[in-house]
This record gives sequence, structure tokens and C-alpha cells, in this order.
Amino acid sequence: MSVEENTPAGDLVPVIAPDVVDAVEADVHRICTRYAARLQFHGWHHVSFVRTKAARFAVLNGAEVSVVETAALVHDVNYLVRRNSSAATGGRLRRAILKRAGVAPHVAAWIDCIVVEAEMATRGRDISLEAQALSDADTLFKALPVTPVVLAHKYLEENGIGLRELANKICGEQQGVHDEGFYFYNPEAAAMYTRWASANLQLWQCIRESLDDADVSQLLAAVAAASPAAAS
Repeated sequence: MSVEENTPAGDLVPVIAPDVVDAVEADVHRICTRYAARLQFHGWHHVSFVRTKAARFAVLNGAEVSVVETAALVHDVNYLVRRNSSAATGGRLRRAILKRAGVAPHVAAWIDCIVVEAEMATRGRDISLEAQALSDADTLFKALPVTPVVLAHKYLEENGIGLRELANKICGEQQGVHDEGFYFYNPEAAAMYTRWASANLQLWQCIRESLDDADVSQLLAAVAAASPAAAS
């Protein structure tokens, strides 16, 4: 799908008008605020970070910025539909949000494809520029050095999974694309953030290995038993 060129100077006109992007943003922000307790990891803090970075990567790689921004705003609504689900699970809700904001149906379908295409678990080397920009932003959030420290436990709580399952998910989904050289698609993103990604994956590999140590398992069981939630 191409960007419309309808000005005398040939300037690119956004596929999605700024006021429509703003309407999507307002709707998603409202939803994230309303369901903040359910979206401890994928809440507005995550959405706004990914939207900002995705727009910057879109400028760098020549993707259609308004479409990438809008896709970033709705890329994780599946977590409201079902915990620990795939991006495709949120398709109906995603299209409803876009329709309320006035996004044209064919553009909404395009955005839905971009979101699914960019998903870490299934993305390939040759995806669209728009999906690359979205993927790089979402992947960067996963690779941030602060994410395991500040946010990992929120992911566990949001999705109702254990530490081993999360470690297996991260290593299983991310190590292959890292080793094959397309953890980040944009060369500038790769140059800036691959060191973080490598350290993050090494950490989760170590976490997974540590869970096989009987004494570590005993330690974690003792911590869980002493937690306020366990005592209540």
C-alpha cells in the first residue's frame, strides 16, 4: 500500500490524518487507564514508549509514519481480550478502536496485518517496513536493561505465568532471531541496542539455568511463602 501524493509539490500526505491518530490515542489511553490493573506490563507506559520509538524508526526506514504510530497504539490490545495471547487475538477489538476513530476500513485492515506481522514469536526476516518499525520499537522495550528489574514481575502477574515459563518464552522467541541477525531490522537501532539485547538474553538464559538448581528453587519457594500475598 502506498502513501497518497496529492500536493503540487509532491509532499507526502499521511495516510491517517493527525486528528484521527489523536482520536486513536485518546481511546487507547482511556482503555489503558480503565484497565490499568489488568495491564501491568502492557499498559499506557508500554504503549506510549513503543509509539514514540516506532515513529522514529519509521522515519529512519521510510515507512508510513502515521500508520506505524497508529499500529503501535493498538498493537497490544489482545492482552485485554485474553491473558498471554497472540496479537491476532486482539483483531476484533483493534478494528473497533480504529473504526471509532475514523480510520478507513482498508487502512484498519493494513494496520491489523502490520501488528500480526511484527509479532516477535512469528516474525521473519522479510517483513514490511511498517512492521519493521513497530517490531524494532516493541523489541527494544523487551531489551531495555531496566525491563527485567522493574517490569518482569508485572508481566508475570498480568499474564498469570511463572518465572520459568517467562524465561522459556523469552529465550525461545528471541534467541533465534538474535543469532540470525535480525533482532533489530534498522541498522541504527541494531548498532545502538544490540549490546543490551545480548545482555538481556544472556541474563534470561542464566535465569532459566538457575531454576534447575535445587537450592535456588528452595530459595524462591521460601520467598513466595514469605510474601504478603501468600500470608493473606
